[in-house]
Amino acid sequence: MLNSDAKLSAKIFADDIEKASTRDGFGKGSVEAGKNDPRVVVLCADLSESTRAEWFQKEFPERFVEMGVAEQNMATVAAGMAAAGKIPFITSYAAFNPGRNYEQIRTTIALNHMPVKICGMHAGVSVGPDGATHQMLEDIGLMRMLPGMTVLAPGDAEEARKAVLAAAQTDGPVYIRFSRTATPIFTTSDTPFTIGKAMMLWKSESPKVAILSTGSLSYTALMAARALSESGIDSLVLHVPTVKPLDEGAVLDAVRSVDGVVTVEEHQAAGGFGSAIAEFLSQHHPMPMRLLGVLDVFGQSGEPDQLLEHYGLDTLHIQTAARELSKSIG
Repeated sequence: MLNSDAKLSAKIFADDIEKASTRDGFGKGSVEAGKNDPRVVVLCADLSESTRAEWFQKEFPERFVEMGVAEQNMATVAAGMAAAGKIPFITSYAAFNPGRNYEQIRTTIALNHMPVKICGMHAGVSVGPDGATHQMLEDIGLMRMLPGMTVLAPGDAEEARKAVLAAAQTDGPVYIRFSRTATPIFTTSDTPFTIGKAMMLWKSESPKVAILSTGSLSYTALMAARALSESGIDSLVLHVPTVKPLDEGAVLDAVRSVDGVVTVEEHQAAGGFGSAIAEFLSQHHPMPMRLLGVLDVFGQSGEPDQLLEHYGLDTLHIQTAARELSKSIG
């Protein structure tokens, strides 16, 4: 059943649930953060409309910097601004930020523990027709390996807004992953959000399989758990919007009551969220796992729903993985 403490949307299972892209959450959150703290500035690499940085630009034109197609320069300028006391958010597609400017993020931002907030938009295969070059599937792995880097993958537009506000108040560098396609807004303004905390969305009476997910696929995982319950398979869904630092206590509490774990992410299965969970559990609570993600291939053009189905990240594939895992462990 749904976790009442999560204060989720009253329309969570309705066909007319509101949808928006998580990049819209950045637009709203950045404006709020700018109003809360005059130190907040936004830098963009020639994609202000697509990243929603233009929302901040319209509100605070004197605190917005258009860097042009120069992502590496954007990272180093932001590091300098942070050293001078600003709180910079740098924005571009995730394929370019951190894809193109990784070395500058590593050396000028992470190595010096500068409070720069790196915003990677249009991440995952759900970018759709833009194709493989723009479907960033390696960013979580790249960023979680950097010492001191906080890594966030909000589940919907409302949580993305909160993530931006929280990031602005967090010491040190933060990477936030955003999507392009509109996805269900399953949380509300009352839903708790704290960096470093996971949230139980669903828990059956006697769960046998734990579904751990991050980003907007947490809603897909929730729908899968509901369908599994209707077919007699009890499960739980733990939404993990903070990939690093991992909420180790919540993960352990979730898996202690089950026989197996399925992880779900719109990212390469290698090196991402599932790997982080596997690394932790291998040392603290080894158990059977299935890691759902893109399996060592690049993306391709297509409609978002088609691509999620093709790469095994839709509701049906999550159900299948949970059923197979449940069957294999008896």
